[in-house]
Amino acid sequence: MFDFEFYNPTHIVFGKNKITQLDKLVPAKATALITYGGGSAKRSGLLDRVKGELEQSGRNVLEFGGIPSNPRFDVLMEAVNVVRENKVDFILALGGGSVMDGTKFISFVSYHEEYFGKERELIHLVNLPTAVAPVPFGTVVTMPATGSEMNNGFVISDGEDKLPCFSPALFPKFSILDPENTFTLPARQVANGVVDAFEHVVEQYVTYPVEGRFQDRVAEGILQTLIEVGETTVKNPQDYDARANLVWCTTMALNGLISAGVPQDWTAHMIGHELTALFGIDHGRTLACVQPAIWKVRREQKKAKLLQYAERVWNIVNGSDDERIDAAITRTEAFFASLGVETRLSAHGVKAADIDRVIANLEKHGMTALSETRDLDLDVSRKILETAL
Repeated sequence: MFDFEFYNPTHIVFGKNKITQLDKLVPAKATALITYGGGSAKRSGLLDRVKGELEQSGRNVLEFGGIPSNPRFDVLMEAVNVVRENKVDFILALGGGSVMDGTKFISFVSYHEEYFGKERELIHLVNLPTAVAPVPFGTVVTMPATGSEMNNGFVISDGEDKLPCFSPALFPKFSILDPENTFTLPARQVANGVVDAFEHVVEQYVTYPVEGRFQDRVAEGILQTLIEVGETTVKNPQDYDARANLVWCTTMALNGLISAGVPQDWTAHMIGHELTALFGIDHGRTLACVQPAIWKVRREQKKAKLLQYAERVWNIVNGSDDERIDAAITRTEAFFASLGVETRLSAHGVKAADIDRVIANLEKHGMTALSETRDLDLDVSRKILETAL
């Protein structure tokens, strides 16, 4: 196992009707900004309930809606201006990964725009001085997927560029996880969330062995739980137990626990980001197409962990090494299909002629040495994309 440091200060409040705790979680007398996405927060009445809770104790409560999926730089900068003009001193993200990621950007950039480089990229974010503090923020999760409610990363979009950033300063102060707040989500979004969480785990698990036995067992448990509840929670959205397990799995998949002391890949995410930016494909659906292709192309490099994944997650123990790996990949694709998620890029209209654009963007963004071993170059990325068609 590698040496590591583990730090996660986010306070999790899990269960039914927990927004009633907002009054004690958010500082009294704060000027608070609620950030949210589309109209579902209003239509469901959740926005009004949250606002009512915050207005207790004399808080001034503002709203900023319209944060899109794949949160855009220009929209987020509008929110930054609201924070500056109104001297907002607490932000509450009401939504899923896009709203939470966008809120992290707003929180930091509102008073630290000097951390932008000339090309709008965020710089110095990994090693921020401890004196550099963002506007404090919390979250009320309405879509289980990204784990942003308990980690310190975000991804935003600027045209065809997607900017992933991480900083120890960007953990939420708290996150409220009420599975009932996710019941009204469309089945497509729930399915995307299941895939995203599944992929977060395998990007940290299907790498190479380093005697991270605890991390492996936790990762396997999350994967098995997602397999058990995935189809149920897509088709029966008000099954509280299934949805509660999904919500907690998505949080635990990317809060730093299973990545501590082990190698991480993230090739599927890096390629997937480019596919989303270029073709507008849902993030989760890019991953469902790219990950099986990665395993097919990189089966030798990942052989030991693929065989472990086959045995411990899918109970595949018979056959040759290649047969067991093939069976594990097939079972994974079948699992995604059971959620209504396609596993071929051609299903999203991507053609062989489009691969050059993806490769060009990977090169533009410096994604030329991917994988847990940093030996996955653009030629290999091309093979992966061709296999994913």
